[in-house]
Amino acid sequence: MSVSGYVKDRGGVYLLFGMAVGFLVLFMRLSGMQTTMICFSAGLPVLVMVGAEIWEYRRRSRFYRRVLRSLTELDRKYLLPELLETPDFCEGRLLCDVLRETDRSMYEHVAAYRNSAAEFREFIELWVHEIKLPVSSLLLMAHHDGTELNGKIREQLRRIDGYTDTVLYFARAENAEKDYLIKPVSLKRIVSDVAVRCREDLLLHGVGFRTEGLDLQVMTDGKWLAFMLGQLLANSLRYTAEGREAVITVSGEKAADRTVLHFRDNGIGIPPQDLPNIFARSFTGENGRIHAKSTGMGLYIVKNLCDRLGHGISVTSVQGEYTEFCITFADHDFYRF
Repeated sequence: MSVSGYVKDRGGVYLLFGMAVGFLVLFMRLSGMQTTMICFSAGLPVLVMVGAEIWEYRRRSRFYRRVLRSLTELDRKYLLPELLETPDFCEGRLLCDVLRETDRSMYEHVAAYRNSAAEFREFIELWVHEIKLPVSSLLLMAHHDGTELNGKIREQLRRIDGYTDTVLYFARAENAEKDYLIKPVSLKRIVSDVAVRCREDLLLHGVGFRTEGLDLQVMTDGKWLAFMLGQLLANSLRYTAEGREAVITVSGEKAADRTVLHFRDNGIGIPPQDLPNIFARSFTGENGRIHAKSTGMGLYIVKNLCDRLGHGISVTSVQGEYTEFCITFADHDFYRF
């Protein structure tokens, strides 16, 4: 709040006050009063007015400077009304009341939205659990018939089952921390479980699966890690290269302060212009448009889960040669209790 701005805002009051003093001086001069008396009578209210305005400006200026400083320092600007102290002038009290009322209204609106989102998420989770039952039954029925047609049916049913898992994990992602169980986990066991679960898909696509150096333990949630590896494997199966034997290699590397899990395939690779965006939500890129239908959600969920679990993830790729994802597990006692 600048002095010039305050004076400009109060310009009308000063004009009326000046006119009143001028009429007073004119009246006293026409009445034949002495000049000394006229100066004293006109100067006293002017001095009082100036003193009152200086005091009022300082009082208001302190309040608004405090408001602006708090607003600048806050990361969450909407918390400002909770930090304001009620000032001792009417205009400031009115401003505080307005801000607090709008803040209360905003909280009520956000609460209603969160309740609605929670109800929808619960419905989605329930629906996914219900839909998995008939899918599992159909998979079991198709498994007992070894015909080529049923093999294709089983493939499509496994894809549906995988998509429902993706929906379930995505629905839980916002509150995934409630479902974490961080403990030492064997990379070899997790990778083996994923390979066994996806063995029919690997055989159907004719993709080899190799592992190296996985006799390592990392601090993570085994269920979430298995889901992430399943997403990476599904991507590799979707983007295999024609004309050469497809191979997926999963290996572990132990460094001084971290453990790195390498997930590499020799598929079609990722175009260089797409690499910076592959973890972005709904990003499909060139491969997702040309080679296969893609939602762009799988890698986004993987990155989101890595961030929540405290893991790092990176990707390197050469188009037409390979793609390699690296998941980094820090070696520390952060999750140990």
